[in-house]
Amino acid sequence: MRIIVTGSEGFLGSEISQYLEKNNEVIRLDIKLGHDLTNEEFVIDFFRNNKADCLVNCFAFNDHVKKGKKRGTIFDITLESFNEFLEINLTALFSVCRQFAKNNHNGIIVNFSATTGIVSARPDIYDGAHKHPAYSISKAGVINLTKFLATHLAPNIRVNCIAPGGARFDQDENFIEKYSKLTPMKRMMEKNELNELVEFLCSSGSSYITGATIVVDGGWTSW
Repeated sequence: MRIIVTGSEGFLGSEISQYLEKNNEVIRLDIKLGHDLTNEEFVIDFFRNNKADCLVNCFAFNDHVKKGKKRGTIFDITLESFNEFLEINLTALFSVCRQFAKNNHNGIIVNFSATTGIVSARPDIYDGAHKHPAYSISKAGVINLTKFLATHLAPNIRVNCIAPGGARFDQDENFIEKYSKLTPMKRMMEKNELNELVEFLCSSGSSYITGATIVVDGGWTSW
């Protein structure tokens, strides 16, 4: 199977790409590799010349705060930064999905939302600061975009969405402890816990699943 993975060099994207490469041909797309998915001309040209069975969209703009710096509140957020989330996480995603569908008569698309696209980010885990609202808003839009594409591209192209909870990487121990206490599974997600789900959604085993959003959050949104 030939699978295009966007955001292939990111925290989750690199893990998913490496896993899928064991049994598939994976084409990696990432800004770190010089691929600008906000450039419509590049996207059109790339998908015209690269047919594939599946498209896994891991790319996204997030608001991770570098060590030593503090997160602000909604009153510190610029409209420029707000628009940047929408441009990358929604407009570019639509562009990528559209060109895949235009150039492949059959196929599978797997998008990535987040639990903050379903429920609000909790202010009590950010020590009085706020997660950027446009990240959550854009991820809510990914869910609706998935449903729109699933209904308009059926039956030839299936489109589904994964909404992961917080994954453990380099957060400080205080954040990890607070997040874990608020999660029924009492821990954050490990980066390899989406691999087999992505593989399933790319396979014939999910042949009657389209328009779905599968939540992988240790129960975070179930409280």
